[in-house]
Amino acid sequence: MSGAAAGATEGPVPLEVALERLATDGRATFAQRAATPSDAPLAAALGAVLARDLVAEDDHPNVDDSSVDGVACRAADTTDATAAQPAALRIIGESAAGRPFDGRVGPGEAIRIQTGAAVPDGADAVLRIEDVAIEGDTAHLRVPATPAPIRRRGQSLRAGDVALRAGARLDAGAIAVAAAMGRADVPVVPALRVGIVTGGDELVPPGAPLGPGDVHDANGPALTALVRHAGAEPVVLPSVRDGAGDVEALLADLPPLDVLITCGGISMGRYDRVRDLLAREGRTIFRKVMLKPGGPATFAYVGDLPWLALPGNPVSSAVTFVLLARTWLDAAAGATAPPPADRRLPAVAGEALASAGAKATLLRVRLAREGATLVATRTGNQNSGVVRSLHDADALALVPPDTRLEPGDPVDVVALDGPLGRP
Repeated sequence: MSGAAAGATEGPVPLEVALERLATDGRATFAQRAATPSDAPLAAALGAVLARDLVAEDDHPNVDDSSVDGVACRAADTTDATAAQPAALRIIGESAAGRPFDGRVGPGEAIRIQTGAAVPDGADAVLRIEDVAIEGDTAHLRVPATPAPIRRRGQSLRAGDVALRAGARLDAGAIAVAAAMGRADVPVVPALRVGIVTGGDELVPPGAPLGPGDVHDANGPALTALVRHAGAEPVVLPSVRDGAGDVEALLADLPPLDVLITCGGISMGRYDRVRDLLAREGRTIFRKVMLKPGGPATFAYVGDLPWLALPGNPVSSAVTFVLLARTWLDAAAGATAPPPADRRLPAVAGEALASAGAKATLLRVRLAREGATLVATRTGNQNSGVVRSLHDADALALVPPDTRLEPGDPVDVVALDGPLGRP
């Protein structure tokens, strides 16, 4: 994919600059791959991005129908109905969902009607069954029937309406709309293939015993879940050791990918091989972000492959994925809804919250509601290695550079939906 929309830079960039460069590059990537939509069955479409507008071919519902169980009749026959003097109407049939009454309701007549059933010709009002007494073939209506319970034809969709716009990410509601339109499959943007690489001599797969100084790999499973939640296809690649040439060997045998995401190896250490390779062979879009945690995050191209290198600490890699990787992935998928970084909610600090000097600072916070106000308080130890602090959080509080917030001061938060944060 092209990265021509953005250029190399020296030194750390502000968070907003990094976000704009990722969005610009992602949009350029989408422009190159958007011409090849594929059809996905509804059962497999969750999280996919719609490639074309979906236009309704029929009205939905395609008849006037009832929203309640009761009787359908003519409103004029029930105008004076009361509990003391009910309106007595002769029952001439029934309309059930999928089995409409095929006659016509005339003066002094009514039919039983079920929820979702078609309202027959001649009837212009419905009364719920709770207000009707049935005796044999006579319905006694204790209050006037009205048109209010009638759902009009085309109330949900009219033939020719654009029901779903291209760029919509298909959630359960959108899938329900497509199904109601009679669509068994939908045109979607092919899922981005995202390579995931974790690295370090200290990493041990979950389930394996730890040696002195080893840690279980939390980044791989977490990023796999985050990629899936973004509607992309995770391609989990072998973990890379810290030896010279190990990263290069991985690159030499990559499967087809739209983007590569790595964790670790980009800070200031002697064995940070990803940093060295990108400096030597990469075309850098940005190198480091004025952000904590996540400052070493780097976005570059090696050949035609976009490469987002995230920090190795589990919290750092997760929060930079939410802000940085999702910005690129959503743009490259053609999603029209704003990515998480642009969906900030207003809250107030529930305690003193401070930035790390000149860096924008992301704090894992719990949200509580006090009236109409969201109040953000930290989830305890904010060290970027404390994975539990992320699980216990509802959101990330974004404290601007060189800022100390006191209790009650306004602060923007980014909600942690999906696989991050407490349920």
